[in-house]
Amino acid sequence: MAITGVKRDHTGNARSKQSDGPKGRFHDMFLGFREELDQHHDRRERIVKVSRDVTAQSKKIIFSLQRMKQLNQDFPSNIQQDVDTRLAEIAKQLGSVSADLQSINRYRYQSSLRCLEELVEALSFAHYLRHQTLISPEQTQAAVPADVLISTHDYLFGIFDLFGELMRFATVTTAQTGALQGDYGRNILRDIQELGCSFEVLREIPTKDYRGKMEVMRQSIKKVEKLGYGLIVRGSERPAGWLPDMKDEGPRDAGSP
Repeated sequence: MAITGVKRDHTGNARSKQSDGPKGRFHDMFLGFREELDQHHDRRERIVKVSRDVTAQSKKIIFSLQRMKQLNQDFPSNIQQDVDTRLAEIAKQLGSVSADLQSINRYRYQSSLRCLEELVEALSFAHYLRHQTLISPEQTQAAVPADVLISTHDYLFGIFDLFGELMRFATVTTAQTGALQGDYGRNILRDIQELGCSFEVLREIPTKDYRGKMEVMRQSIKKVEKLGYGLIVRGSERPAGWLPDMKDEGPRDAGSP
């Protein structure tokens, strides 16, 4: 059953229904428009609230995963339980608005459902920590209710944000262990470089968001490369627990973007 909003006047009081007075021939048509707009705003408010909640849960998953110290290992029971509980809550939240996201409405409320990018970031980070591979679009879709579509945009921009989490994980674990994490004949530096090269060959999307994500991605790769450089060239000079300065070193060239 559709829930409609309550019309209020400028003082905030509910408007009384006006049944008296003449009605024009367009009266019923505009009543229908009002009903449709009320439903639209109610639907949008529900989606915005769920989006905020899912974003918060996804961020908490990422914070929990950043406590991991090594790749290719099962998560400790406390971290696994935290992740499972939050993913179940996310599925429940998304399921509550799945009926509002069908057909053309999926794209009508695209800007109100930005939480899916954050969810892809959390899922991809968990997948990489456990398997040292990139999660597929099909695997991310399987983590949400079937009626909620994770679009190509959601997946792509979620993976963009993964670079930052890989950089933070590499920074902390390198300081703690004195080595870049990895297995299967490669480490996290090689993985992030290969993934970055795959993004570089994509056709550029001429939007501010895309250009910004690309720049942040390049900065994250550069910081992990500096970690590797520090280990090989100056590793013996570093005290235990040393953390690198992750700020950009020196001013950029005048012609650089």
